[in-house]
Amino acid sequence: MEERPCAVLLKFPGTNCDEETARALETVGFVTEVIPISALKPESLVGVSLVVLSGGFSYGDYVMAGRLAKLVTEQKIGDTLKEFRDNGGYLLGICNGFQILTQLDLLPAGSLVENTSARFQCQWVTLKNRAPESPFLSHLPDTFEFPIAHAEGRLVTQEESEAKGYLESGAAALTYTEDVNGSFEQIAGLQDESGRVFGLMPHPERFLHRQDHYDPDWSHPSDGDSAEGEENRGSGYYLFRSLFESVTSASS
Repeated sequence: MEERPCAVLLKFPGTNCDEETARALETVGFVTEVIPISALKPESLVGVSLVVLSGGFSYGDYVMAGRLAKLVTEQKIGDTLKEFRDNGGYLLGICNGFQILTQLDLLPAGSLVENTSARFQCQWVTLKNRAPESPFLSHLPDTFEFPIAHAEGRLVTQEESEAKGYLESGAAALTYTEDVNGSFEQIAGLQDESGRVFGLMPHPERFLHRQDHYDPDWSHPSDGDSAEGEENRGSGYYLFRSLFESVTSASS
């Protein structure tokens, strides 16, 4: 019997989306383990295929979103996450997790700062899939919807031209189809050069089932090979399914 890949979810004080994200990962086939940052050691990632940094408000975002989480992670395990990536591991950061990955320099340079609305925004957004070959996005259509819930989700770079470069290079894997929060080039998600590190502000784990959508008549565009029961899946399911298939094919 084939062993299922293991996903570790790092939990910081203030992380509040780890249980929903673990359920989403288990739905597509992962075995999951939530590890509090206080218990994290380099050996915690041995035999692990995926590390997830879930949404929430690590350390209350009191200094800067993700900043304290970055410092504590480096204190606990140093460069282990970079070594994990270099050895073929996958990393996913959702919302606050995206903020932490940028702080850890695991994604192209940028900061996630206060929305131009100067308020917390909780709404559905339409996204453009700019990296259909991404291990995280291969089962998603050209455009789809996810919900967002953040106050500091505006992606900025030192020079705005850098963000335009991310569009040209493919680093900007996801963009909003309209100006949602003031992000440069409307970037909603980034990937690194390896393609195995991905961060996004929207919450795929909150749209796992068709019934999660605000429109009761919503249906996912069929890719022609949907398995039985997948007509009841939301777009988030297809992100996690893409990832599961990428991880298992890489390890086979």
